[in-house]
Amino acid sequence: MSTDVRVRAVYPGSFDPFTPGHLNVVNRARALFDEVVVLVAVNGTKHPGTDEEERAAAVRAVLPVEWTTVTVAAWRGLTSTYCRRHKAGVIVRGVRNTTDLQNEYELAAMNQSLGVPTVLLPAQPELAAVSSTAVRRLASER
Repeated sequence: MSTDVRVRAVYPGSFDPFTPGHLNVVNRARALFDEVVVLVAVNGTKHPGTDEEERAAAVRAVLPVEWTTVTVAAWRGLTSTYCRRHKAGVIVRGVRNTTDLQNEYELAAMNQSLGVPTVLLPAQPELAAVSSTAVRRLASER
């Protein structure tokens, strides 16, 4: 008996803006999972310049068209709720440094307790210093 189990992964974030590091994580995740959903989420502690639908459109605009297993969705709510409703088996998160690791570990533990495991992908060294905050700062200085 063949069991063809397909795994949908969710890569959540505020993506304000979507950086080369984010694109790299998506590319690596699509090599690991059958489908990747870039989940443009609302984070109550962050105040992006655009709403989640506009940010989702911006992400769609930079994804290569040949990445047919990658979709983008906007979401308000817990990532674990999205995962359960859309049959996603895993959350993917990128980690740039030890501060990220500590924060992501805490989120991963919470999501695991809600029934959704997390896979942490370390940033490529050349992209580790790039954050959305740094990109916004550079853009505002121009």
